[in-house]
Amino acid sequence: MQTAIDTRQRIIDAAKTRFHSRSYADVGVKEICDSAVVQKGSFYHFFPSKRDLAIAVIEEFADDWATGFIAEAFDPKLPPMERFEYLIDAAYFWQKAARDILGHMPGCLFGNLALEVSTQDDILRAKLNAVFIMAKKRIMETLEEAVANGSIEPLDSENSAEAMLAYLEGLILLAKTQNNPDVIYRLGKAITSIRIETD
Repeated sequence: MQTAIDTRQRIIDAAKTRFHSRSYADVGVKEICDSAVVQKGSFYHFFPSKRDLAIAVIEEFADDWATGFIAEAFDPKLPPMERFEYLIDAAYFWQKAARDILGHMPGCLFGNLALEVSTQDDILRAKLNAVFIMAKKRIMETLEEAVANGSIEPLDSENSAEAMLAYLEGLILLAKTQNNPDVIYRLGKAITSIRIETD
């Protein structure tokens, strides 16, 4: 049983690295199998299609993201508005470290996949949208906490959270286009000024 779990995980790990650093379309099943050192039969035993593998990658990356990067940035011990500064710092250092290793910024896996597959695959689009909804919820809760403790004036927390998430994703995309993580650090602080007032 453990061998089967290990085999499945090797396939996911091989795909996760390649989908993130390159693209979903560019990476074939054979390459993933070769990297994971498994036969194609084993691949299709665990994943009936490449799409099923992509779903597993999204789910695992989302878990890693939620318990690592996002959990650290949104540590409840930090004052609410400081969490956004930490988020920008974390995004900057994450992308810089990846560029130092790969030679290029990989960007956000979820953003990359959304740009690549959203118009082609409704199932993958829905999976990615669920991840963005989760991120928006974390931002919205933080904004509501900041309003409650008087750190900021009342605002439309849901729309402001969505706008802040869009800004962050766009910022990472812009930095990726320039292959320059400094863009995140230089422009990221403006995320806290994106606030939509209540009607």
